[in-house]
Amino acid sequence: MAALAWLLIPLFAVVGAAIWGSWASRNKTIGDVAELAGYARFRDAMERSHATPAAPGSSTTTSAATAATGSPST
Repeated sequence: MAALAWLLIPLFAVVGAAIWGSWASRNKTIGDVAELAGYARFRDAMERSHATPAAPGSSTTTSAATAATGSPST
């Protein structure tokens, strides 16, 4: 019975490796279309934000730094 237990350990390891390998090599291109569309919307939004004139009284450098970093500069 002990020999059977020692033979089952590698068997479970092989089955687990096969399951993990099939999961790791799955087709991941399905989500790329949505991500690329989101990136295109992001680029369009960034182009529109750079094309708008700065508000009166604001510094162009400050608004450019804010747009580049995503947070207000101090």
